Amino acid sequence: MIEPILLEVDRIYNLACPASPVHYQYNPVKTVKTNVMGTLNMLGLAKRVSARILQASTSEVYGDPHVHPQPESYWGNVNPIGIRSCYDEGKRLAETLMMDYHRQNRVDIRIVRIFNTYGPRMAENDGRVVSNFILQALRGEDLTVYGDGSQTRSFCYVDDLVDGMIRTLDLDDFTGPVNLGNPLEHTILEFAERIIRLTGSRSKIAFRPLPQDDPRQRRPDITLAAAKLGWKPKVDLESGLRRTIDYFARRVRNT
Repeated sequence: MIEPILLEVDRIYNLACPASPVHYQYNPVKTVKTNVMGTLNMLGLAKRVSARILQASTSEVYGDPHVHPQPESYWGNVNPIGIRSCYDEGKRLAETLMMDYHRQNRVDIRIVRIFNTYGPRMAENDGRVVSNFILQALRGEDLTVYGDGSQTRSFCYVDDLVDGMIRTLDLDDFTGPVNLGNPLEHTILEFAERIIRLTGSRSKIAFRPLPQDDPRQRRPDITLAAAKLGWKPKVDLESGLRRTIDYFARRVRNT
């Protein structure tokens, strides 16, 4: 007879889901299933073992925002039937499930809304702007900018994000959601020019049509994170990018 094994679990991290448009649009049905069924399974486990659970949500819940910068109180502007909807709406529904399990079953939840994050160990085929630009610059290829490059993003170094997530998980009597991101905003064109400068590349910039539902602006209001968590980003963009470029430069040399 096989004896059941009881695992002592007091904290659960609900993290897994493709976050790059290239990957989550490859199989949108599985992306939705990961967000919804995966979150349901983790919440069921958290309920059974009385664990605290943290949901890694996203700034994509704000969609293409009409409010700028985006506070947690903003409900967003999301296309429910677009090519990005599997991710955007999947994460929004995951937040709904978190809050309903909290209200109905008293599950101890935490929700963090993660804005653009970067750093060493990103996948080479990640498909997002930081890794794309760095690899294109290191390889001497044109940097692909969609639209006219006037759309904005705010880039947070991975160490700062992890610090914010740990602070959120450690704080009692706080469910969130809370924005975790860098409030300094940059246009994509400016960012591409910065990458070319930092890598010393001779790459040019190639403009391509803007993808459907691509957000025009993205910048977190981190007032709540500062007040409740005592958190703000510490790593400036230049320092973080140099570390990330060094990582990818080693990868390129070894291939």
